[in-house]
Amino acid sequence: MRFWDSSALVPLLIHERESEFCAAAYGTDREILIWTLTKVEVFSALCRRMRDKTLDDKIFETARIRMVDLFDTVYEVTALDRVKDRAMRLLRVHPLRAADALQLAAVLVATKEKVDRLPVMCLDDRLTEAAKLEGFEVNP
Repeated sequence: MRFWDSSALVPLLIHERESEFCAAAYGTDREILIWTLTKVEVFSALCRRMRDKTLDDKIFETARIRMVDLFDTVYEVTALDRVKDRAMRLLRVHPLRAADALQLAAVLVATKEKVDRLPVMCLDDRLTEAAKLEGFEVNP
């Protein structure tokens, strides 16, 4: 099992430069753990690409269906209060945006701060750096 940030999930749904890398990682381990609001982040990314006209309607709809199917199989971190508390600490010590702090907080809560329990899949530079500083293995 790996914890997947939304930045690593989007390339599983639409063709991007990192799609092959993410598909290979998913192929070796199909157990995905996510933060409970990751589905909203992923859908937002797809909608943004459609509005920007980098995705046409047909590709968007195919990606949306893939997203629904994928999210039917994932495990979610839903401990909202604990994740919020942990995210507040992370925002003080790392240059993260709120959504990224919540992602990192979710994996910290899920592992009970034992960072060697779970690797993280992430393509966002700031979140990757913060996860490494917290002790996680990123993109194994």
